[in-house]
Amino acid sequence: MVSRVIPVDPFDLVVFGATGDLARRKILPSLFHRFQVGQMPDTAQIIGSARSEMSAQAFRTLVRDAIVEFVSADDYEAETLDGFLERLDYVAVDATGDAGWNDLAGKMRADMVRAFYLSVGPSLFAPIAERLSRHAIATPDSRIVVEKPFGHDLATAQKLNAALRGSFQEHQIYRIDHYLGKETVQNLMALRFANSLFEPLWNSTHIDHVQITVAETIGVDGRGEYYDHSGAMRDMVQNHLMQLLCLTAMEPPSKFTPNAVRDEKVKVIEALEPVPQSDIARGQYRAGGGQGSYREHAGNPASRTESFIAMKVKVANWRWAGVPFYLRTGKRLRARESEIAVVFRDPPHMIFPNAEGLRGNALVIRLQPDEGITLRTTIKDPGPGGLRLTEVSLDMSFAEALGADSRAQDAYERLIMDVIRGDQTLFMRGDEVEAAWAWVDPVIQAWEDARTEPFAYDPGSSGPEEALMMMHRDGRRWRQIGV
Repeated sequence: MVSRVIPVDPFDLVVFGATGDLARRKILPSLFHRFQVGQMPDTAQIIGSARSEMSAQAFRTLVRDAIVEFVSADDYEAETLDGFLERLDYVAVDATGDAGWNDLAGKMRADMVRAFYLSVGPSLFAPIAERLSRHAIATPDSRIVVEKPFGHDLATAQKLNAALRGSFQEHQIYRIDHYLGKETVQNLMALRFANSLFEPLWNSTHIDHVQITVAETIGVDGRGEYYDHSGAMRDMVQNHLMQLLCLTAMEPPSKFTPNAVRDEKVKVIEALEPVPQSDIARGQYRAGGGQGSYREHAGNPASRTESFIAMKVKVANWRWAGVPFYLRTGKRLRARESEIAVVFRDPPHMIFPNAEGLRGNALVIRLQPDEGITLRTTIKDPGPGGLRLTEVSLDMSFAEALGADSRAQDAYERLIMDVIRGDQTLFMRGDEVEAAWAWVDPVIQAWEDARTEPFAYDPGSSGPEEALMMMHRDGRRWRQIGV
């Protein structure tokens, strides 16, 4: 089965920070793939921009090298790459000065969608937005894309929102979280709201608890200085895990429109109860496996910043009363794995003997590395000798079930094209970001006031023992990572 590709309208896309790591690894390869499948019109123009002086041809060479490095040679032909490079141009600008902005304005065309991707540090968001407005490069229909981190706390997020809104309207601002571009995340909404099977069971009457896990095998080496000022709570929970929680817990929107969907997500965040420190386990990885410890990678021997966090979260509304959501994320864990596991309650009365040890029904939405959905069910163990129960999984891998291409579409591909289409459904709204920070800030402040140390854990493990004990106190257990 080949997916149907719908071309977008002609556009001018300016990528600020076009020579940086994110642009080279993700943004430019994603644009190339969209060109490759025919979604990019012939008149599309992509303008790279950075402070460095560079000719358009030199930029094309840089992009060619990035495609060769980060895209498998089996996934494209040389002629296709040449065609993509022809659509590239470059303008050097000073993000905090006046140099280059008139040159950029001269390259923008009338009657085109104008989009500006800010693949730069947050400190440059406001200066670039202001200059795009002042030099009349941005129009009332233009779109501006900003990457995380969107603020360090509520105060900085509010300040950043105000700065962006000084030059752009809310409907023009696209706060990107690449997790929302994953096929499985979008399928969570389809699974819930396009089928009559699960939604009647999607409540505290039938669901025992929900586990959301984002585990990584990499450490923070190479970005330790940034991470030590952020930590897992700010880097992952405030955005990625919060978004997964919202999509899992939200009420059905009245219609599938950007604001209707985001209204329901904000309601979830506003319903989150404060989290006591007893329901939080913070960890920091030790040295091991021939690699250094977190504190060595961070360059801070006294760091109390967490590289792992597990927490029990409660949504105070009728649908989820009494249903805990367990969130867990960390570095240097056993496997790279992201999933949402909805664990259903046991039958009210078990009529079969020898049912001990069965884990019951669970719907598992896998985000990475193998996107798909698994439903764990209980059946009779085949064979003679009486009725014995066993567990089997009804497993749907998207690549196998849908006959998808061997190359998985990157989340950035979908999200960038949504920007061109003007679809904000999978992007965070300003009040949504601020609501998330308003919930996160007191949690962080509590452990900073208490000056608590994170628990040490071994690289290649599932995190500190204290995270396991948090679940054991509730008579539950984490799903195993990497199994």
